[in-house]
Amino acid sequence: MDKLIGKPLLVVAMFLAPWLVRAEPAVSFDWFEYTGKDAVFDTPLPAGSYRNPILAGFYPDPSVTRVGDKFYLVNSTFAYFPGIPVFESSDLVHWRLLGHVLERPEQLRFQGLGVSRGVFAPTIEHHDGVFYVLNTLVDSGGNFIVTAKSAAGPWSDPVWLPEIDGIDPSLFVDADGKAYVLNNGAPDEQPRYEGHRAVWMQEFDLKRMKLVGPRRVLVNGGVDISKKPIWIEGPHIFKRGDWYYLSCAEGGTSVNHSQVILRSKSVWGPYTPYEKNPILTQRDLPKERAHPIINAGHADLIEAPDGTWWATFLASRPYDAVNYNTGRETYLLPVSWQDDWPMILGPGKPIPYVTSSPKLPNVLRDAAALSGNFTWRDEFDARALDGAWLQVRAPARRWFDFTAERGRLQMLATSERLDGAGNPAYLGRRQQHLAFEASTALRLPEQPGVAAGIAAFQNSDYWYFLGARRVGESVQIFLEKKSGATVKQLATKTVKPAPRGDLELKIAGQGRNYSFYYQGDGCQALVENDDGSILSTEVAGGFVGATLGPHARLE
Repeated sequence: MDKLIGKPLLVVAMFLAPWLVRAEPAVSFDWFEYTGKDAVFDTPLPAGSYRNPILAGFYPDPSVTRVGDKFYLVNSTFAYFPGIPVFESSDLVHWRLLGHVLERPEQLRFQGLGVSRGVFAPTIEHHDGVFYVLNTLVDSGGNFIVTAKSAAGPWSDPVWLPEIDGIDPSLFVDADGKAYVLNNGAPDEQPRYEGHRAVWMQEFDLKRMKLVGPRRVLVNGGVDISKKPIWIEGPHIFKRGDWYYLSCAEGGTSVNHSQVILRSKSVWGPYTPYEKNPILTQRDLPKERAHPIINAGHADLIEAPDGTWWATFLASRPYDAVNYNTGRETYLLPVSWQDDWPMILGPGKPIPYVTSSPKLPNVLRDAAALSGNFTWRDEFDARALDGAWLQVRAPARRWFDFTAERGRLQMLATSERLDGAGNPAYLGRRQQHLAFEASTALRLPEQPGVAAGIAAFQNSDYWYFLGARRVGESVQIFLEKKSGATVKQLATKTVKPAPRGDLELKIAGQGRNYSFYYQGDGCQALVENDDGSILSTEVAGGFVGATLGPHARLE
């Protein structure tokens, strides 16, 4: 087992920032480090190739648009804040995080929402100098649209679309300037079966930012309603030549997920389904195959400047054919055309981990490490929160600071807990690998009554907390695990006397096996090979992936 990596405690000048003059004590974190070690990423990448997924970890529901020679991509974040990351790329493979659509707490409220509620699948479009993102705030407001002159923001406050129900709104602007909003909604009849949905469309006035005219059904049920297809959703319209193409996800977000295509000579239809649907799925492959990729669907098709077509879509990588803790990730594949029909991946073909790159220039020199094996480290010396960090729900107040002690993160210990419905003092970074290590170094406050450390979090009912607390002249290391309704303390270890400097804690994952370590007299194991499938979607439910990061709470 690798030794925990740290750095000597620096003696620095301290001053009290206004936010620290509170009743809550503060925990000081020196650094956080994450390393991915997936075997499937270990092979060298041949020249002219790229790896799938292009965005590893919890980056679901990708939507992409192109402006000139640049591409812009957004993902869903549900009840995490900041919400809806915006990425930029010139080659569809290397991406730079520009910011987030929802970066002001007052834009949307997530208080009280489950972690897998909040903002579902967003879509991004650009027209006449304006970016548009459409989305749904589930259980707390419905469908809305936001705009920006730059993809980096700032983004407007939401304009609500109360005329439509359902989820997954998207925008299509035709060559004549007319705009339309599509979305998934209930059918215009009594549902014939569980999962019977429809794709609706209505004209949209871009100047007034209002839906106008009649709302009509484009697809009822799916490509063949006689087969009772479920959950037709994620609709996109694009035009190529004389044809309007309606691309949708079908089959639900689990192993039967797929992408289907229909076309028409009129934007209003009728739309005829492709006889070779689905154009993407992995449901027809053997379950017990090596390094499987499952759940593929929710695609968005885009034309590159060189005339080639590509599809971004979501899929998942299980470690035992069923369970995956990394959530739904973003993948990229080329689109081929035959008889004016697109195909992403033919039947029975597995999604490749390595394939030929687009012949497009990569002009981004500061693209983030988002795929393959890598080490990511935050020294907390930027005096601002790195864009990779997420909070659970939008904060009502600020509980972290970088100015009180140079090169360190000060985190207030609050009464909010990981199993609550508020905004706990927790910063989460996506788990992006099946095999990983995540570690941090922290200094507890002198007073008792505070627990702090590193958490592995899936939702409020499924998480680990590897923490430390003062007990007299000692420090107690402990591991809590919540699985369903019960929080269990799996192990404790008393370190006496209490460490003078920083205490280092580490979580290591290998598939379903999660191990927990602390730095005492050398690196010590507290618990090894615990069943971490509680962090999987299969066990915990919902639509998010696991996150890891520092956490502090009042006892």
